[in-house]
Amino acid sequence: MEPASPPSFAFQELLPPFTAHEAAVEANRCLYCYDAPCLQACPTHIDIPTFIRKISTGNLRGSARTILESNFLGGTCARVCPVQELCEGACVLGKDHTPIAIGRLQRYAVDHVQERGVQLFQPGTPTGLRVAVVGSGPAGISASAELAKLGHSVTLFERRELAGGLSTYGIIVLREPVEVAQREVEALKALGVTVTTQTELTDRAGLDLLLSEYDAVFLGLGLGAVPAMGIPGEAHILDGLGVIEASKVAPETLRLGERVVVIGAGNTAIDAATVARRAGADTLMVYRRTEHEMTAYRHEYEFALHEGIRFTFLTQPIEVVAEGGQVTGLKCVQMRLGAPDSSGRPRPEAVPGSEFVIPCDTVIKAIGQEKPALAVALGLELEGGYIRVDDTLATSLPRVYAGGDCVRVRGSASTVMAVQDGKIAAAAIHAALSMAVPEHGAAD
Repeated sequence: MEPASPPSFAFQELLPPFTAHEAAVEANRCLYCYDAPCLQACPTHIDIPTFIRKISTGNLRGSARTILESNFLGGTCARVCPVQELCEGACVLGKDHTPIAIGRLQRYAVDHVQERGVQLFQPGTPTGLRVAVVGSGPAGISASAELAKLGHSVTLFERRELAGGLSTYGIIVLREPVEVAQREVEALKALGVTVTTQTELTDRAGLDLLLSEYDAVFLGLGLGAVPAMGIPGEAHILDGLGVIEASKVAPETLRLGERVVVIGAGNTAIDAATVARRAGADTLMVYRRTEHEMTAYRHEYEFALHEGIRFTFLTQPIEVVAEGGQVTGLKCVQMRLGAPDSSGRPRPEAVPGSEFVIPCDTVIKAIGQEKPALAVALGLELEGGYIRVDDTLATSLPRVYAGGDCVRVRGSASTVMAVQDGKIAAAAIHAALSMAVPEHGAAD
């Protein structure tokens, strides 16, 4: 029997919005620290005590402005930031009490203006200079917004049908519905940014064409495809990002079996497993190391356990078993940990003669993404497989900048870090163009 599509309630936003009373009570718990550790922990340096104080006085428009001045994707980051590791994790009330719900308060303020279509910013005085931004993920949107506020004419290119990148396609609805990402795209358009979808940069000739038409180019390319596992029967494996995308933009098309196995133990793997579990499947995650080496945040792991997702560690898939085109199991081998590898984590080693089969009818892989292959085609210098940039996010090519996951050779890849990259690159582009054209006139 063909699996039924999941009910619509399975993919609704996990946390309900604060009511006005709840927001006021929570805001009034804040101590408004002078040297606020929460502010220091925010990669985009949002003035958190100030925006919370404005909520407490009923000034939601002012609160949203404080947030969005520092982080144009404040609505997205309020939902997807690992606040437990950042601002809320640094809250002084967290040691002996409950930290302030900074993320939910930020969402409350930003949603107040964006749900009403209120535009808080205007395009800057036109400079006559043009910037092309490739990729409409968090880094690209952030850079576009900052450049538009500085008066530059910005065209944002996106290869897919909808702009928004990861926010639109790759973050499960439980954390961020599609409409939240699209509200941010509309806010970008209100700043005068031209958003051109279904247009892809594929080679150096395309980049050279952009450089001939624009004064600078920013690349927010993200990462590549999910790598192949190289095991028999791999053609039957579903891509975790594809499963998440279907659950967001076309949930009625999502068809998963009753017993789902997810390969991987990062945040994306947990998201894919959550989709499967919410769709009604008995869901098991397999990982070749132990829970101590998982790349997923601890709170994500605990969330998955709460959802009823099971885990089996020290388990390496070696074959997808299928009969008549239908998956019947995942053949695995038990592992043990050896000496540390290049990542610093213990290297998993197969235990001879320990093969076994996990019965299942669907296998999903979420084992990370490949490094940005397009960077090679564009002729950019690389560092560790990622685009090499300096402190201003300038690449090895003149007038070309890059940010987001495609440059994340150091540090952790996250939405909020990509937003900060966009801000840094926009400031650098503006400074370079201002020096080249002191009067902010049109380039020759």
